[in-house]
Amino acid sequence: MAFILGSGSPRRLDLLSQLGVIPDIIVAPDIDETPMKGELPVRYCHRITRAKVTAVPADHDDITLCADTTVALGRRILGKPEDAGKAAEFLHSLSGRRHRVITSVAVRRGDKVLQRDVISQVKVKRLSDKEINAYLATGDWKGKAGAYAIQGPAGALIPWISGSFTGIVGLPLAETAALLQGVGYPLYREAP
Repeated sequence: MAFILGSGSPRRLDLLSQLGVIPDIIVAPDIDETPMKGELPVRYCHRITRAKVTAVPADHDDITLCADTTVALGRRILGKPEDAGKAAEFLHSLSGRRHRVITSVAVRRGDKVLQRDVISQVKVKRLSDKEINAYLATGDWKGKAGAYAIQGPAGALIPWISGSFTGIVGLPLAETAALLQGVGYPLYREAP
């Protein structure tokens, strides 16, 4: 049995290590992450995660874990901005408002797939142009859904959350632990 992390995210690797889980294999699945016309954020995130976990090649007894994190402002999906201009647009949209961060986690072993969607609420303080420009200059927005990562410099811009902090980062640990146990992963082993 091998444990496969189907993600290239260093944040997910770090979070898994908090559970004492070290993947045997790391592979980022190559799937089309384009939202379907009119697709709602939770359904989108769930669909993408399911597509990722089924796209990762694995033997029948291997355990594969994949996740996707989506930032949603109402019905609008804020993906990973392609440039600083788009990141600034996202940050202006989020300024002074609450939004949802959805992280879907799926674990597959053989034909069995277990999946959970975790939804958290995040409030971004009202941002000045100076704050937005300073944050953009850090480059921390690159490759981040919604153009921010709560565990980085953007943490100073977020006065309130409700839900799973680790889910907002990209892998809700309580739910992930339960899913791993649900497919028989020996999560809490006794020390030798």
